[in-house]
Amino acid sequence: MHFSLEHRTVSLSVGEFAGFRLGPQESGGGPQGLWRAQLGQHWHNELRKRAEQEFSIDGIVRADVRFEIPIEGRLTHRGWHFDLQGRIDQQIGGLLREVKSVTRPLPADEPALRTDYPDYFLQLAAYAVMRRTLGQAASGAELLFVETGSGFVQTVALTPFDEALVFHQLDAIVEFLNLRLRATERRRALQFHSPFTTLRPGQETIQQDLAAFFDQTKIENQKSRILLLEAPTGYGKTGCVLEFALGQLKSGRFARLVWLTGKSTGQIQVMHTLHQMTTHSSPASPQVSGFKPQVSPLPAWQVRNKSEHCVNHEFHCVRDGCDYLRDCAERWPGSGLARFYADDQQPRDLDTLRAAGRAAKICPYEITRAALPFHDVWVGDFNYVFAPDNRGIFFERPGFDPAETLLVVDEAHNLPSRVAGAYSHTANLSDAHLLLAELDHLDAPATLVLALEGWVRLLDSLQPSESLDPVTEAEIGDLLERLARLATESSLDYAALGPHHSETLWQFAALAGFLADTKLTKLLWVSRPGQLEFTCVDAAPAIGETLRLFGGAILMSATLQPYAEFAESCGLEVEAALHPYTTHSAPTPWRAGAYDIAVDLRVNTTFRQRANHYADTAATIVAVHEAARGAIAVFFPSYAYAEVLAKTLADYGATLRVALQPKLPDLAAQTAWVEENLALSDVLFLVLGSSFAEGIDLLGGRITHAMVVGPALPEVNAVQKAKLAAFDALGRDAAFRRVYQIPGLQKVNQALGRLVRAPGQRAKVLLHCRRFAEPSYASLLAADYQFYREIDGEADLRDWLGAASAKS
Repeated sequence: MHFSLEHRTVSLSVGEFAGFRLGPQESGGGPQGLWRAQLGQHWHNELRKRAEQEFSIDGIVRADVRFEIPIEGRLTHRGWHFDLQGRIDQQIGGLLREVKSVTRPLPADEPALRTDYPDYFLQLAAYAVMRRTLGQAASGAELLFVETGSGFVQTVALTPFDEALVFHQLDAIVEFLNLRLRATERRRALQFHSPFTTLRPGQETIQQDLAAFFDQTKIENQKSRILLLEAPTGYGKTGCVLEFALGQLKSGRFARLVWLTGKSTGQIQVMHTLHQMTTHSSPASPQVSGFKPQVSPLPAWQVRNKSEHCVNHEFHCVRDGCDYLRDCAERWPGSGLARFYADDQQPRDLDTLRAAGRAAKICPYEITRAALPFHDVWVGDFNYVFAPDNRGIFFERPGFDPAETLLVVDEAHNLPSRVAGAYSHTANLSDAHLLLAELDHLDAPATLVLALEGWVRLLDSLQPSESLDPVTEAEIGDLLERLARLATESSLDYAALGPHHSETLWQFAALAGFLADTKLTKLLWVSRPGQLEFTCVDAAPAIGETLRLFGGAILMSATLQPYAEFAESCGLEVEAALHPYTTHSAPTPWRAGAYDIAVDLRVNTTFRQRANHYADTAATIVAVHEAARGAIAVFFPSYAYAEVLAKTLADYGATLRVALQPKLPDLAAQTAWVEENLALSDVLFLVLGSSFAEGIDLLGGRITHAMVVGPALPEVNAVQKAKLAAFDALGRDAAFRRVYQIPGLQKVNQALGRLVRAPGQRAKVLLHCRRFAEPSYASLLAADYQFYREIDGEADLRDWLGAASAKS
């Protein structure tokens, strides 16, 4: 749907018109939707052949029998002009026909068909009304329902009541448009203030820099609309970019802000900063002294995942098996839940949504989906834009137009791996066995059961392997295509099948879609007996394709460099005469000299050599702690390495109190652990790449000494080998840099960035491995860490540590 609020015009397809809902609706996206569309096309073609045979004379189709007839028309309603476009499936003389495939058994009661498929009737009615508006009234109209399993056809004629519903639908869209018009006026009047009481050195020009990048002239000249913004931890990226984004919304440059970050803590921070920036105090009435806080005038919605919304005792999302989903569309109009988008003062927190959902007997997630179109800021996870199974929550909302949206991706260094993970899948023998048993119990169609038996046999034959031979891959592809088609065609009781088995069955369409996706670099391998991995090795083309949909995008992180490799991993490859992206590194003069870095040349922490240096590492930890005035942080590439060193320290006779980072599920527990052990422990053992190393901001100014025990190169496995093969054309060294060195040093840069987060903070860091001094590694360290002292012996270490004590 495209609309101009200024000219009060709306352009949309007849399908979009019929499917428009302000409340709950079925999702037609994802692999299931794709396979249903393909199945529907099959039956459209089949019924066309039947019509051609029925209405032909001596093998020649009658002249008044036509198919796939384009129709366009304008309907004017309540001051809005609706331009509708579509194609009528069949026209037999003056009779209009629409073909719709269904998986339910036919024939069925006509009222049941009208209840279950209201969009189909509304779509045909819209065609009839448009034809009349164009002066081409039809003699009648009918829906041809075709059962996908048998091909049986049931015909239902359109009634005047159906045509009257077209105008009810127009009313619903007008309500939506008027609310969007109100939102536009609200944004134009938006008042906000800077999130900073005083600017830090380096922040003085960031607003002008961002504005220059998004200058309208550059956009019109087809230059980059994608900015790679690098600013260190503690710079204030969130506040700076929010301030710029709100200005863009107010000016009308963008109609919506979508802010993505992989951590819920980051999402909470964005919502908190937004609230602070857009709420203001106004003088209270004369009778009340002081000031009265006002509710934020900018509606923003933090989208949490579906399971967090769920109010059932056990999370399962099978519509027919959940009282909060079954028939919720019918309950919506009388539920009062429209207040979540009609009333800007309505609280939008998760507890409020759950309470409202329970009271109305409607899934709280449906409240979120219904309310999103009316909010100016959407905050959520990467998946809601980039994951094929989840992006419908944003892209299928009425009125969402990425071309009018500013996209901000925080912690963007994680984007390539997160999206590759979202495209990847796992199929295992246990789930297939259980599904087979359940389908047999439910008397599922024999063709589906037989196909699934073949899948079980195939999985049962698989042994661990880093790749599969072409014959086996071809067999997998054929089986999955058949299973996806049969799963789509079969009419099953999903409530009886249950959520776990339903997900396993629906996964076949996702797996078939994965194999058919030519954009992705893929690997099929077996991680353990009976477990088949469908791994996306590189999702760069899919990421780039999505980014280019948006009117503007800011990808920001403390660690984006080297820019060229990061951009390529996001599908932003440089092409002739094009500028796919622009870069900007925010200045932070207060970090100059804040780090005192040394590289320990005495040890080699490669997997093969590290055991030879366990005692040296333990002694170095003791020495660094003795030079510090409090607890020190030691970063390791893995838990296993950290555990070995904890034992080595004990064997070494050290009396240090060592706290090894636990695997805690949430930020509150992680924060409590850090606070406790900063006070009670001598040494914190942390793992590079974990939330403790990348997401905990408590170490700045409180840890003065730290060690990094080796660059955190990824583990050598089948996936990494496949990545190396994908970059084979670059040469061995360049491929190793892309697959191992850049991700490894990025984790180091992330961890060290947490140690200095504000002016005046200092950190003394020992990079404990000779590899850090090799040019290929050293060049990937952040600029603040590239000026280092080399430690070549015990005396060098004592001197460096003593120099720090003297400075202190």
